[in-house]
Amino acid sequence: MSWGIELWDQYDTIASHTQKGIDFCERFTHFLKDRCAIELKYASELKKLVKNYQPKKKEEEEYQQYSWAVKFWEVLKELHDLAGQHEVIAENTQGQVIKDVQILIGEMKQQRRKDLQDGAKVQDTLKDSLAKLDKSRKNYEKAFKMAEKATDDYRKADADINLSRAEVEKTRNQMMIKNNQCDESKNEYAAQLQQTNQHQRDHYTQQMPAVFQQMQSMEENRINKIKSMVRQVADIERSVIPIINTCIDGMVKASDGISAEEDSKAVIDKFKSGFPIPEDIPFEDLSNASVIDTSNANGTPKNSLDSRKGTVSDKKRNKKDKKGGGGLFGIFSSSKSGRIRIIGLLGEESKEDFSDLPPNQQRKALNKKIEEFKKEIARETAEREGMLKMKDVYVNNPALGDPNALEKKIEENALKIDSLQAEMRKFQGYLANMDGKPSPAGQRRSSLSDDSISQSSTNMEMSQTSIPGQPQIVPNEPEVYTEDWPEPPSDEEFEEERAIDDEDGDHVGEFDHPEGDFDEEGYPVIGTCRALYPYEAGNEGSVAMGEGEEMFVLEQDQGDGWTRVRKHDNSEGFVPTSYIQCHFYDQDEV
Repeated sequence: MSWGIELWDQYDTIASHTQKGIDFCERFTHFLKDRCAIELKYASELKKLVKNYQPKKKEEEEYQQYSWAVKFWEVLKELHDLAGQHEVIAENTQGQVIKDVQILIGEMKQQRRKDLQDGAKVQDTLKDSLAKLDKSRKNYEKAFKMAEKATDDYRKADADINLSRAEVEKTRNQMMIKNNQCDESKNEYAAQLQQTNQHQRDHYTQQMPAVFQQMQSMEENRINKIKSMVRQVADIERSVIPIINTCIDGMVKASDGISAEEDSKAVIDKFKSGFPIPEDIPFEDLSNASVIDTSNANGTPKNSLDSRKGTVSDKKRNKKDKKGGGGLFGIFSSSKSGRIRIIGLLGEESKEDFSDLPPNQQRKALNKKIEEFKKEIARETAEREGMLKMKDVYVNNPALGDPNALEKKIEENALKIDSLQAEMRKFQGYLANMDGKPSPAGQRRSSLSDDSISQSSTNMEMSQTSIPGQPQIVPNEPEVYTEDWPEPPSDEEFEEERAIDDEDGDHVGEFDHPEGDFDEEGYPVIGTCRALYPYEAGNEGSVAMGEGEEMFVLEQDQGDGWTRVRKHDNSEGFVPTSYIQCHFYDQDEV
């Protein structure tokens, strides 16, 4: 159906209707903006809620131990993601729908203005034609009346016998003139009427229907666009529903992960002291003035915390720490000399060996500390391997870089690894002492003493001066290598250890090997190695080597930083592990 045919006489009404359509589009725009503001505010409030209920850093460790806390944190994460989806709704609505509506409003206003201008021109043309018709009709009426009057005057003059023939003829001529004028006006009126009728037909059958059709097309386009935009708004919200459902599923999954049994076990692991339950209180017989004290019969200390404080070893260790000679911080403790400090692994515990904690908590803290050292050692080792590979590349292709530039970094990395290994062995010793087992260092180097370690450190300082690219050691500070480079054991010490192991019976010592391929000295060759740096033997049990020298590996590093090797001249001894690059035969078998 066409507005031009059905609504041919409703031009003003159609003009008003199209304006209402534009007003609705503007109102729809305001609705979308308010909707986006609500979505953004809702998302902001949700994120603020999540932030307010997130665990603080001091509570984070506790939140990670219990399932109810961990799963609640997961719920908060899902809620944060859900809030993000509401932001997506607002952003997509602003960037797509609102923008399209504003473009539509601009186009409609421009199109409506053009259509109204065309309609006004068509109506003005018809009005002009009607005005001309009215003017010609009035002229015709006037000429007709004047012609009638002239005819009446002539008739009266012709009937009047008193008038002369000349006067009658004059009246007759006047009548003829007026009649001619009336005929001319009549013809003009007839022609104008025919022209006006043609204009009117064209106006109502062609010109105005065309204008109405343009306005009808504009209105239908607006309606279709509104329809599409309403659906687009729904599609935007529907597109995030799967993600919202995923967030809700994550919340449900988090709720399923809460376990009362696991949380109860976590409480036990966190707060269990490890002390046995005290036995019955003994009867005090005042008549005999004697009391049978069984408080320590089952191993429960009378004052478990106080009994760990004030021991001789603890005082010595604290005294050593104050002087800057104990622990990893003791290695780099002098603030005056500006030496390197390795921070972040020992933490700020009141006691280094956690002896102020209950046994079970002490064991847990020591295991955690050992794991931290292992991770740090693995990271430094990987970094060292990368630098060694890079050095090999530079050696093979000097155009890529200077291999000597990496010497200092590799040496610093080696020192850091040795320091970390020494600290890890120390904590392993604390843990072994708790379990009543010999420390890992004692099993392999049981004959080492503080004097021998200090002597080895001094010798190592002297030997470092001959290594190119290695950082210089500050004089009078031997504690830098105190725990990094233990003195290698002498052959006599190994013979004593082997003799002790032989006395134990069937026990196979670390340096006693099962049947296999042994060399003439009793040690099997397990691989080969190449010296990365020169080393001068500074004490008994070690062997000197030159840079690039190839040797046989007799015994791997047991965690103390030394490897037993044999040179091609059949001399054997220990060399620093960080100074060599090893290749073991068992790697080929794999």
